[in-house]
Amino acid sequence: MEINIWVILVAGLIQFILGAIWYMPIFGNLWGKIHNYNPSSKEEHDKAMKSMMPLLGVQFLLNLLTAFVFVLLLNGFPKEWNVYGLAFFFWLGFSLPVQISGVVFGGTEPKWVVKKILISAGGSLISLLAIAFTVCLFK
Repeated sequence: MEINIWVILVAGLIQFILGAIWYMPIFGNLWGKIHNYNPSSKEEHDKAMKSMMPLLGVQFLLNLLTAFVFVLLLNGFPKEWNVYGLAFFFWLGFSLPVQISGVVFGGTEPKWVVKKILISAGGSLISLLAIAFTVCLFK
C-alpha cells in the first residue's frame, strides 16, 4: 500500500483554498446571514477574522486528514475504478448524511435549513472531488 505524501499535502491545500473561496466570496454573505454574523464595524470584522485564524489551522489539518483517508481507501479499490465516481459515492454515503443530520438537528433556523445543507454539502462534494483531481494529477 503506497501513500504519496505529496498527494495528501497538495490535496489538503487545494481543499483549503476551494473552501475559502466557497465560504467567502461565493457564499460568504449568505453563510453570514445563516449564522447571524453581522459585524457593525471594520474593527469588529477584523477581530472576528483574527479569532478565526486558529480555527483555520485546525481546518487545514482536517483537510489533510480527509485527503489521507480518501487516498488510503482508494488504495483498496481496483485501479480501473473512476476516482471521481468514488469521491461522489464517498460523499453520498458518508458526508451528505452527516451534514444533513447536523443541520436538521443542529438548531438551524427552519428558514435556512435547505440553503445551509446545499452550501455545506456542495462544499464537501467539491472538497472530495478536489482530492480525486489531485490523485489524478499524481498518477
